[in-house]
This record gives sequence, C-alpha cells and structure tokens, in this order.
Amino acid sequence: MLKLAGLSKRFGALSVIDNLDMDVRAGEVLGVIGPNGAGKTTLFNIIAGVQAPSSGTVHLNDRDITRVKVWDRCRLGIGRTYQVPKPFTHMSTFENVMVAAVHGGSLGIRAAKDKAQEVIEFTGLAHRLRIPAGQLSLLDLKRLELAKALAQSPRLLLLDEIAGGLTDAECDSLLDIIRTAHSQGATIIWIEHVLHALRRIATRLTVLHGGNIISSGPPDQVLADGRVKEVYLGV
Repeated sequence: MLKLAGLSKRFGALSVIDNLDMDVRAGEVLGVIGPNGAGKTTLFNIIAGVQAPSSGTVHLNDRDITRVKVWDRCRLGIGRTYQVPKPFTHMSTFENVMVAAVHGGSLGIRAAKDKAQEVIEFTGLAHRLRIPAGQLSLLDLKRLELAKALAQSPRLLLLDEIAGGLTDAECDSLLDIIRTAHSQGATIIWIEHVLHALRRIATRLTVLHGGNIISSGPPDQVLADGRVKEVYLGV
C-alpha cells in the first residue's frame, strides 16, 4: 500500500531521516518505535504531507504522492491523529468531526452528518456530542482524534502515540476501537511508547534510530534484538 524510497529529511545541517526505505502492506498494523529524536513524527509528517522530504519518494498504491498536498492525501485515504490532540476547541465534538468528514472525506453536508454521528457513536463520544472540545478530558480528546481521522474513511490510518498519558483501563477502551477499525479494512501505522498496548495489536514492529530502520519484523523478535535492547530499551 505504501512505499517510501530513499527518503531523507534535513533541517539545515541536521539530518532527521536518512535515506530510509520502508514498505507497508495492505491490512497490516505496523508499530513504529524508537528513542526520542529518532525521526518518528517527522516520518508521519512526510507521509501525511505536512512536510516535504529533502529527497526520496512516497508512493501510495503505486501512485507517487511525494508532492501531493496534505488535504488531497486525506481524500486519497490517509487519516492521521496527533500525539498532542489538535481539536477546534471552541467547536463541539460533533462540529469537529463534521469538519473532518466534509473537508477530509469530501462528503456533502447530509452525508457528513450521518458519518459524524456514526463515528462519534463508534468511538464512545455520543455523551459528549454537543460539548465544546476544549472541555473534553484527555481520554475523550484522544477519542476525538480517532473520530476525526475515521470520519475521512481512511484506508491508511496513522496513529501518533494515541495511548500516551492514559491509564491501562483507558488504553484498553481505545484498543477496542483500533482493533475494530483494523478489522473493517484500515491499514494502520502506529507510533507508540506504550509497548504493552502496541504489542497487543501490531502485526509487525519497525524500530527507528538516527533516522533509519535498525530492525523490523514480528514484535517479539524485534524486541529481543540486541541492538534494539541497547538503543531503545536501555539494556
């Protein structure tokens, strides 16, 4: 589904992503881990179109989208959550999801209302429908991030530390939503530091360090890798 080839990103003299190659197969849940500063969020920004690579290409379903604008990538099927939730704080939960359905999912108003209602119920936010997003708890803000992404009917869903800052019970409630979204056809790339959550869903783990991949494969195999233990787990 997704192919990154020779991908690099530099900020002046600082190289954040360095000649990275990565493939993501349709239907998988790819977990991305690595120490802070490894280039994980920059990788997401490039896939989503928020930042342009310094070199290299991004292909989605064999189409070169390297220079495609971020809003057009939404309409091609890329949905994304943010590590720090980014709602329109003065707008209600429903209005936030409506914006995603209309502008990211290219739906008309009537269809967007139906879609918004559907994903709000799916993500457990029905009791917060008319509440301004600025008044939501952290768990509900994380649910809203998911709802906005799902309102676009994404084929590729990018999750950026969606479990960060949550209790185990709160994390479990999000895992149920993510599992169902995956079972309904979404391919998922998930950046996460909460490993016990990631291991329960990920079909493959990829480890970034210094802007490149140092290990990739089944989760248990990757976490047993000596280099991964050294640079990420501190063993």
